[in-house]
Amino acid sequence: MEAIRIATDNFSDRNKLGEGGFGSVYKGTLENGEHVAVKRLSRSSGQGLDELKNEGLFLVAKLRHRNLVRLLGCCLDSEEKLLVYNYLANTSLDKFLFDNSKRKQLDWARRFKIIEGISRGLLYLHEDSPWKIIHRDLKASNILLDANMDPKISDFGLAKLFGVDETQGNTRRIAGTFGYMTLEYALHGLFSVKSDVYSYGVLVLEILTGQKNNGHRGSEYPIEMVTHVVWRHWTQGNAL
Repeated sequence: MEAIRIATDNFSDRNKLGEGGFGSVYKGTLENGEHVAVKRLSRSSGQGLDELKNEGLFLVAKLRHRNLVRLLGCCLDSEEKLLVYNYLANTSLDKFLFDNSKRKQLDWARRFKIIEGISRGLLYLHEDSPWKIIHRDLKASNILLDANMDPKISDFGLAKLFGVDETQGNTRRIAGTFGYMTLEYALHGLFSVKSDVYSYGVLVLEILTGQKNNGHRGSEYPIEMVTHVVWRHWTQGNAL
């Protein structure tokens, strides 16, 4: 624990990389000079310990794939709950995709490479890992980019493990990001491999267009890109 405090300069704001529903992420530098990313789970979140067990101890530690973020270690000390990952220099995909200046770095070849890498990571989770894993929160901010702009799927706090013969799950607690959710999950809590595939499709559309799925406003309420803009072009025969 003390080594992580020193590495992050006691979790100083200048080392903060981002903040989410479960806590904040900080950049740290270990004594050997290695850079790491430290997720500090929120003390006020009742789901913090569940996420630590899910993402750290029972799940990500045993997953190995070039398109998944790599967990280096975890810490449970008093009230602190920490997950330590390898540091990825280019942070998350949304920082490039939705930034007018940075998106210029994403030419078509690079965008295709990112799309392809995400699909390989997702296929591993669904078919080739020790368990069938449903991510449930696939979105641009949960795709991290390394120094070569290779994508890594991250944030398994909402992931669910399926048995070999299981094809569908049900939950009363709807968690995730609206705009990436299937209707059956948002309304009824039903999720499956198809839930991730739908989210992946939305993500592909965002990568192709460079626009957020919920960033359009044509009336009093936000209009989702996948259900409005892209569908309109498709029905008019000018999708390309």
